[in-house]
Amino acid sequence: MTPRRALVLFSGGQDSTTCLAWALERYPYVETIGFDYNQRHDIELECRLTVRSQIYAQFPHWGGRLGEDHMIDLSLLGQLSDTALTQEREIEMTSTGLPNTFVPGRNLLFFNFAAAIAYRRGLNVLVGGMCETDYSGYPDCRDNTLRSLQVSLSLGLDTPMAIETPLMWLDKAQTWELSATLGGEAFNDLIVEYTHTCYLGERSKRQEWGYGCGHCPACALRARGYKAWRSRNSSSGFEATDRMDL
Repeated sequence: MTPRRALVLFSGGQDSTTCLAWALERYPYVETIGFDYNQRHDIELECRLTVRSQIYAQFPHWGGRLGEDHMIDLSLLGQLSDTALTQEREIEMTSTGLPNTFVPGRNLLFFNFAAAIAYRRGLNVLVGGMCETDYSGYPDCRDNTLRSLQVSLSLGLDTPMAIETPLMWLDKAQTWELSATLGGEAFNDLIVEYTHTCYLGERSKRQEWGYGCGHCPACALRARGYKAWRSRNSSSGFEATDRMDL
């Protein structure tokens, strides 16, 4: 276990919850940070607190390392963004080749504010669930973007500030496998029951992979990955309760 201390960008969704577990396995002290930007699926802001409490209750070896949570008001971002994540609009592709769920500058702002909090709190690793394998082409999720941002933050703060993205090269099925490896079937059950990913904020419909509308891009990706992971699990004999060093 590295002596470094981490701050996890934690939305309350599947990816950030998996990243939180990943960080808790590696670092002796971990804090979380969330952002309220008037997102359409703001139910995630409630889910993230539930997920944290469930980690404390079900995984005491992680709970002992889990520190404070921070919530940042970024409502201005919602005012500036003309997207399907911040307005009641149909989700569709745009002329730029990106879906209209892309919130320009969102991850860049997230990391900048997270770095400011981390600097003040004596934390030196920022962990995010960005992924370049199963994603919608968002430019601020790309590895090159975040590697360059790591350099800029470290220079601007005059202190090393690492950005870790453990899901960067995983597809969604591999993300399910990672969470199972980290915390067993119990942790995947926690993800299914308590996290939220649906872009429409739908939480009244329970699917086998969790709650959501079942048809938005986030739900479709999560469902497809869950099905593929279950299929691989069955064919390979993988035991979700087994643990390995990742």
